Amino acid sequence: MKIVVIGGTGLIGSKVVAKLRQHGHQVIAASPDTGINTITGAGLAEAMSNTDIVIDLANSPSFEDQAVLEFFQTAGRNLLAAEINAGVKHHVALSIVGTDLMQNIGYMRAKKVQEDLIKKSGVPYTIVRSTQFFEFLKGIADQATVGNEVHLSDVRFQPIAAEDVATFVARYALMAPVNGTTEIAGPERFALYEVVARYLRHANDQRKVLSDGKPSYYGGEISHKALVPAGQAELGTINFEQWWSSQLQKA
Repeated sequence: MKIVVIGGTGLIGSKVVAKLRQHGHQVIAASPDTGINTITGAGLAEAMSNTDIVIDLANSPSFEDQAVLEFFQTAGRNLLAAEINAGVKHHVALSIVGTDLMQNIGYMRAKKVQEDLIKKSGVPYTIVRSTQFFEFLKGIADQATVGNEVHLSDVRFQPIAAEDVATFVARYALMAPVNGTTEIAGPERFALYEVVARYLRHANDQRKVLSDGKPSYYGGEISHKALVPAGQAELGTINFEQWWSSQLQKA
């Protein structure tokens, strides 16, 4: 099959592209760098020609509320219109567990808009909602750092390895469209501050992690269960220690 991966050169996208090529599919890693731009529309029609499956893994370059909303609105409309014109049979998108529970956060509002565009498009689809990635633990620590202290809440947190995310996305892409949402998560559940503290210890980072008890995430107040699956979710196989070992091997 011909498969176009939007954001195919990124963290998840590059892994998805590799996995699908191993199965013998014709895979296009689409990004502005490869001449395919969902914002301007450049290269979209050509890329969609004779395409069976589109996997949307693109992310906004800016997380500012209005910018991220405009990104997902524009990219979503352009991409889905091109898919409809080309007769694409399956649209797969990566989203975030708890998106609808965190609508006070601009990024989550934008992801909800993206999901709604997909649902209303008429293109057969699968939305894969994932928990946060292990790969983002450093970024979470950095944005919560004041001086030598990292201030984080005790919200429930179930991070997943990017490798597991890519495995799930590739698998769902090759299945029949769900025409709904499925959830994926890591195999272990923590309090957010606990897993960040573990990460910093492993990285020999001397910052001190403090739990201030406020249920917040990237500046927005959330419920303690917003970041973990509400019900049944498919769980990855890579736990924290295995993921950390893989990072050391890459270093």
